[in-house]
Amino acid sequence: MTPDSTAGGTARATADLEISQWKYLSTEAREQEMHVVLTVRVDGTGGAADGTGGGDRGPLLAEVLVVDCSSSMTWPQEKFRAARQAAAAAIRMLPAGTPFAVVQGTEGAAMAYPAAPRMAAASAGHRRRAESAVHGLVAGGGTCIGAWLDLAGRLLTEQDAPIGHVLLLTDGKNQHDSEMPLDAVLDTWEGRFVCDAWGIGDGWDAQELLRIARRLHGGVGAVREESALPGEYEKLTARLLTKALPELTVEVTPVPGTTVRYLKQVFPTEADLEPAGRPEPGGTHRFTTRAWGDETRRYHLCLSTDPTGRPRREDLQLAVVSLALPATDRGVRLPPPRPCVVHWTEDPALSRHTDTQVAHFQLYGELGQAVAAAADAYRRGDRERAEHHLGRGVRLAHTVGAARPLADFARLVEVVDAAAGRVRLRPDLAPVDFEHLITTSSHSTYGPEQDDDAPEGPGGPPTAGTAAGPGAATLPCPACDGRAPVTARFCPRCGHRLRERP
Repeated sequence: MTPDSTAGGTARATADLEISQWKYLSTEAREQEMHVVLTVRVDGTGGAADGTGGGDRGPLLAEVLVVDCSSSMTWPQEKFRAARQAAAAAIRMLPAGTPFAVVQGTEGAAMAYPAAPRMAAASAGHRRRAESAVHGLVAGGGTCIGAWLDLAGRLLTEQDAPIGHVLLLTDGKNQHDSEMPLDAVLDTWEGRFVCDAWGIGDGWDAQELLRIARRLHGGVGAVREESALPGEYEKLTARLLTKALPELTVEVTPVPGTTVRYLKQVFPTEADLEPAGRPEPGGTHRFTTRAWGDETRRYHLCLSTDPTGRPRREDLQLAVVSLALPATDRGVRLPPPRPCVVHWTEDPALSRHTDTQVAHFQLYGELGQAVAAAADAYRRGDRERAEHHLGRGVRLAHTVGAARPLADFARLVEVVDAAAGRVRLRPDLAPVDFEHLITTSSHSTYGPEQDDDAPEGPGGPPTAGTAAGPGAATLPCPACDGRAPVTARFCPRCGHRLRERP
């Protein structure tokens, strides 16, 4: 099948691939890195909003809800009540026929519904009985997240649904990890299902939830008020039910002399991607991404190359990037391959510039590092270093326009000058505020404003973002608290596909 064909009829969906890079590299060093942002957009998946595959395909989604039932969930009482209400709300939204199960998590993992270790097909009766079982859950015991995920994985392997998903909620740290080490469980199930991990209360570990979500291609969330959890579960489940494409593979084929250093997702959240299998030297690197609806994601590709003996004053191909589908999926029209190029130059005015998209997401990476360093310093009792790192984080968040992290920073520090990163640590801060800050700083914005000051080389200006500039007419995005240009098809902040505007 050629990249832009659909083999067997008209495609019901399309995928698009754009490349943003600054192609000029200096010839002064023997080894240079080329950084590229790949924008992948899927549109027109449409009819999956009911969670079913249509025709004879069967359900697209199989869902496992993991509810933390450790003893710490008993206080305050509103916490466990909200957890049960949220699970029940998600169950009510599952379309008929959707395989689902509820797992009760303590120092082990047990079935809450159904009673046997299997999944039920959503129906009026199963939903009603599952809700009753959820509301009858009792909290008591410890926390072993590895055991919870392992049971969820075993349940999902018995299903034919192409999208397996786990929604995990916890209020505490993984204190019984020795019973079933989380790292070993993640090694077993990575790439087998998607997991969204949520924190509630004041004892959860954001770095641990991030590790789970990044390995299992999901996201991390948290609520400050217990009563907000059911609504968040409803929104997350609604988004989940729009997923219609189980996977999409990003293929990177370097030319001889070029090495693929890494590919990582940078929008809407950051996640490292490992190539499927071990590529041959100079061969194609294949990176699998999971569970797509109508949405946009961005990836940071790093290539390493040597200018020795290479021609000057012309564009040279470094690699070819393309998208691929599983052999069984022919319902998406794919774009043609896109080249990554380099132009070797002795002109420092050209080589020292950085692509605006690349710079944006590199700063986001630094933001996450600053937040993690601040949290570590505070846990060690080093308030001065914590304040220093938080100031750096505020400056970076201000630079990239990260409004939600800035709001969370304000709970930890008094911001004197955001642009300069001048802050004062609040004397009455709550340690859990660091966990919320780590969570929100893991969610990036779509990209930078248009960079009109970038120098133009012989090939023209670099590709820049599509966010609305100052004074542009905007409308609110229904999926986040940002605003989108009236002409936009996707939200510049969260990538949500917008309805056609009049």
